[in-house]
Amino acid sequence: MKTKFTVSLLAAFVAASCAATDTPSAAQTATNAPAQVLQLDVAENAQATAGALTIEQIMADQDWVARSPNSAYWMADGSGVLYQQKRAGSVVSDWFHLPLDKDDAHKIPLEKLHNYAYNDGIYNADRSKLAYTFEGNIFVRDLQQNSVMQLTRDEARQSQLVFLTDGRLAYRQGNDFFAVDTESGRTEQIAALETRAKPEAVSTPKDFVAREQVDLIEFVQSERRNRQERADYKAQLSAANSSLAPEAFYLGNNKQIVAASLSPAGDKMIVAITDPQSWRDDGDIMPNYVAEDGRVAAEKVRRRVADAKPVSHQVVLLDLTTGEQSTVTYNTLPGWDEDVLAEVKAENHAAEGKTYESKAAPRPITLMQDWGWREGAIRWSDSGNNAVVMLEAWDNKDRWIASVDFAGKQLVNQHRLHDEAWINYTHNEFDFVPGHEQAIWFQSEEDGYAHLYHKRLGGKQVQLTQGKFVTENPTLSADGKQLYFTANAKHPGVYEIYRVSFDGTAMEQLTNLDGMVSGFEVSPTGEELLFTYSNALQPNELYRQALSSDARAERLTSTVTEAFQSFDWTVPEVIAVPSSHVDDPIYTRVYYPEDYDAERAEQYPAVVFIHGAGYLQNAHAGWSNYQREFMFHTFLNQQGYVVFDLDYRGSKGYGRDWRTAIYRQMGTPEVEDLMDVVKWAGANTNVDTERMGTYGGSYGGFLTFMALFKEPGLFKAGAALRPVSDWAHYNTGYTSNILNLPDDDPIAYRRSSPIYFTEGLEDALLINSPMVDDNVFFQDSVRLVQRLIEHEKEDFETAIFPVEPHGFRQPSSWLDEYRRIYKLFETNLK
Repeated sequence: MKTKFTVSLLAAFVAASCAATDTPSAAQTATNAPAQVLQLDVAENAQATAGALTIEQIMADQDWVARSPNSAYWMADGSGVLYQQKRAGSVVSDWFHLPLDKDDAHKIPLEKLHNYAYNDGIYNADRSKLAYTFEGNIFVRDLQQNSVMQLTRDEARQSQLVFLTDGRLAYRQGNDFFAVDTESGRTEQIAALETRAKPEAVSTPKDFVAREQVDLIEFVQSERRNRQERADYKAQLSAANSSLAPEAFYLGNNKQIVAASLSPAGDKMIVAITDPQSWRDDGDIMPNYVAEDGRVAAEKVRRRVADAKPVSHQVVLLDLTTGEQSTVTYNTLPGWDEDVLAEVKAENHAAEGKTYESKAAPRPITLMQDWGWREGAIRWSDSGNNAVVMLEAWDNKDRWIASVDFAGKQLVNQHRLHDEAWINYTHNEFDFVPGHEQAIWFQSEEDGYAHLYHKRLGGKQVQLTQGKFVTENPTLSADGKQLYFTANAKHPGVYEIYRVSFDGTAMEQLTNLDGMVSGFEVSPTGEELLFTYSNALQPNELYRQALSSDARAERLTSTVTEAFQSFDWTVPEVIAVPSSHVDDPIYTRVYYPEDYDAERAEQYPAVVFIHGAGYLQNAHAGWSNYQREFMFHTFLNQQGYVVFDLDYRGSKGYGRDWRTAIYRQMGTPEVEDLMDVVKWAGANTNVDTERMGTYGGSYGGFLTFMALFKEPGLFKAGAALRPVSDWAHYNTGYTSNILNLPDDDPIAYRRSSPIYFTEGLEDALLINSPMVDDNVFFQDSVRLVQRLIEHEKEDFETAIFPVEPHGFRQPSSWLDEYRRIYKLFETNLK
């Protein structure tokens, strides 16, 4: 059922979020969120009875909490919304259609699903047609006739749809590109890419024996002459007869295509190639002891960063009209040959008693690989006459946006973003401004925060947003005049939807819900927003809101179960804990027991949760990324614990300096922040700092190790879940950003890896490790346990989970893990 919805930031969050600072709270700055509404909303969201919450209930199949809608988008005519929802008790999701003039959504029948699966579709120039793929086949919806045409039905799987300027629809199939007339269905191949050398009818004899054979044997001479005649005739026919497919482009032997992008004009392509790359080596295996056949299965896994080798991409320009191909160089990019790691290498050489001599040399450069992109690193203007590419240095210190000079066959730098630490692997959105052949927009962290910019090619850039906040999910309006985005402009933990115009108009806030707004889409009419919203007590639900000055959000879905609502969940406060190391505070969720007494004689035991992923934000006003842990924290409250959950340095949402504070020293700034939170808890809450424990998974497990090994006594007990113990064994994409490569910077790896500090363990440690984890290998725990044994440490335990990957799947495993964590705290903190 749809319900009208009015909600603002949880009262406790508003009251506490600025308790340690002099900045006004979100409630004080909101224009349509009176304080009494905040209090009522908390009561409405937390309507519950004081039921007996158990770990068994928390860790059960999460359908009992909510089956939140996801992947939502507008109907093509704006009359309703479409979304996916997990089927109860199943791993399968169904698609639903919710008309805006109805109260209930209905499931889309499987036989009709292809008519509606256009969430990633593309429009033609006048937006009269919408092309998309469903299960690898191409469909075109005529928006004026409200009809759907299927263009392909095969197993080949088409992709990379683009409407050409002549009205045809182009697509990629393997390494071939085709164009189809959407009216007649006539299809023609417009390009074919081959990763081999161009075949020769007659090749030059390769050695003395071959030369003598050609000179002596008339039969060989005749065969060579015949082959050449047939090849010449085929080439002449192809040149003269337009009914034939064009000759393929041969990109060279032993090459691998990284990306290929067709111009909307249909007359040229940009292709990136590299030497063949493998994601693993023969020895990169992981034993699976519970395989279906009862044997031990050797599962293939990724290589370690210690085994990584630099990768370079070549950018090749293809002229589809003339058949010419040209490879561009990177020497027009500023810094292309700088020794950006000179100081790092000099420090490491000096540590070995050596001297490093810096010298300029070409750097390996590749197309940018952003972790959140749906589109690639090559973008075209509407006409297809201009293109820009985003490139990055393989050493992670530079990012370039370069336009392509097709006449001069070279790249022209438009923007260089340099970072002494590393270029972020998100916040790299960019594109042409629609309707403008010479104007681009992009995200950049150059002023310390991920902001939006635009510039004319060759001109000066203009900053569109600025302030101590980050922009997320920038999306162009249909008319190309504005950028919509989410941002935490009014508080680091509150994300709303905003828009800004390219004409310099001030940034405009569109929603005012004081929670976490994400996953938005502007309606086809440009008059409404569809978005996902959550708050600390409510998982993600769908909302709509008109784009008018007095609009209020309307809730479209209600998927939270009565069972979940029957419990009295703790509303966390968010505190800005002062840092003793940097000017900005450490934002921290604090969970207090319901009967918390700041004056009682017996102080409370406490637990600090350390979130994973490193670059992730959890101390915000929305539904936690860790919903089981959120519920577990209420359970701990009911057992008399105060719980803290901090966004340590390295976390997302706080700008470039907060992100890169961990460069070459993972585990040092974060543990300093843990110490500050413990100190603040002792001074400002009725917590016994001699009875504090900690736990966390993945990066949180790594930090649990670092805290216990490097600051013994800070926590009396810690649980490290699926933990990293040695960063040289982790993956390249994440680790090399922060620590460089082990061969270049062994100091950083030794400084940052817990396995080098195991002798410091003095407190109780629980290590929980899944055995088929292809993210953080089980070997990480095995090697660290061996170190603890060799140090003759006593107060540690190891729990293994034979069938679990990095993210647990079985409720029984979740239950076992958190029973052990709870037992650890009960045994050591009470």
